[in-house]
Amino acid sequence: MSPLIVGLVLLAALLHAGWNAMAKSGGTPQYSIASYRLVNAVWCLPLLFLFPLPLAASWPMLLASTIIHTAYYYTLSKSYRSGDLSQVYPLFRGLAPVLVVLGAALLASEYLPMGAMLGIGLVSAGLISITFAGGALGKIPGPALRWGLATSALIAAYTVADGMGVRAAGNPFSYILWLFIFEPIPIGLWLLATDRTGWFGYMRAKPGKIAAGALAAATAYAMVIYAMSVAPMAMVSSLRETSVIFAALIGTLMFREPFGRQRIIAAILVCLGVVLIKVLS
Repeated sequence: MSPLIVGLVLLAALLHAGWNAMAKSGGTPQYSIASYRLVNAVWCLPLLFLFPLPLAASWPMLLASTIIHTAYYYTLSKSYRSGDLSQVYPLFRGLAPVLVVLGAALLASEYLPMGAMLGIGLVSAGLISITFAGGALGKIPGPALRWGLATSALIAAYTVADGMGVRAAGNPFSYILWLFIFEPIPIGLWLLATDRTGWFGYMRAKPGKIAAGALAAATAYAMVIYAMSVAPMAMVSSLRETSVIFAALIGTLMFREPFGRQRIIAAILVCLGVVLIKVLS
């Protein structure tokens, strides 16, 4: 992976941690997520005229990703409602890269050198270890653990779908734009049917937060999708999930959460993994 791609994905990780913290802090993650996606779609509409349609081969992956993302937003909201951010976020973000390795190999015949595999393993081990800090894994409520594991599987599924789709699209920006157009449709229709008053009230009350979160979310995932068009999916996924470390730093700096010895150990493991991914792959 080139230094530029590595830098883009790490910046995406920082932005991803930021918008997830905003979604969790509001107490209504389903409103936050739907609002971010709706704003992103509105921003993307004028840009559709600047790029060609994605090639036909990418449309099945585009539609599959939309469906998987919808399920992911549901399980993500359930995870945040069922457990603490410091418990569930490292769990599903740490497990996802390992699942992406398997999915990319089975579905895209993408096999990685041993150095990259070792680096991904270190990153995942470091991230998941945060969940074990102070015996926290045993303290996770059953529903939070189940929703977290489901979320990790869906993260891996949409990552592989988008990695395959963007490579078949002909133009990565065309794929990104159409994905962002489609994403808010299912979750938006669901909220319109079940909780229109609450959702509209949230959007009226927090326009600044929504705009900031939408910009962070769109920029973060657009960078990731572009990176997967030129680099192995599992390596991009692993670098992206360093957002867990950024989330821990945000929690320490903004919410006065202790960083702690376990998070320091996790950060060291993640850094070693990133170095291996960059140097040995």
